[in-house]
Amino acid sequence: MPAKTGKPGQSVTYFKLDDGDSVPVVNLPPVEIFDKLNPLVVDNMKRYLKLKRDVIRAYPYAKLAASTLMQINDSLQHISKKRLRKKYLKESEKNLKVQFEAELKKLSINQGKILLKLINRETGDTSYEIVKELRGTFDVIFWQMMAKLIGSNLKSEYDPKGEDQVIESIVQSIEKGEIPVVKK
Repeated sequence: MPAKTGKPGQSVTYFKLDDGDSVPVVNLPPVEIFDKLNPLVVDNMKRYLKLKRDVIRAYPYAKLAASTLMQINDSLQHISKKRLRKKYLKESEKNLKVQFEAELKKLSINQGKILLKLINRETGDTSYEIVKELRGTFDVIFWQMMAKLIGSNLKSEYDPKGEDQVIESIVQSIEKGEIPVVKK
């Protein structure tokens, strides 16, 4: 009898035996069988996958922050009066809040910490330095205290060869296109 197709990856063939009975023969796709996994390997994999998810979530915002900061700094170079610079910064902040505040509030604390490090990676400045430059000493002290309350630090620096080595490998994979990221 001719072969019939079952589920995708399967084919069913019927063979007739000498006594007139027919027997179905089903070709199934291969199945991999694993030994018990080491709990330490599983825990490390879970941590890595969580970190990867968090980096994927924070990375587009870091890229966006870097480009927005460059645009703001370029615009500020063309504004000479202090009052107009202040007005421009206030308007820019207002627009950014409307555009991104709701999305950024959805980030987890860990994603926020990663975002701070990635902003440092993309701009070369810590978030502390950026806030101090754009908002002033009082505001940066306030936001640093708020960050400390949740276990974060605006002064955290990105260390691609040290503690942030795994984050750097994930970012490089994103930049090579090996890991897809939804652009914000």
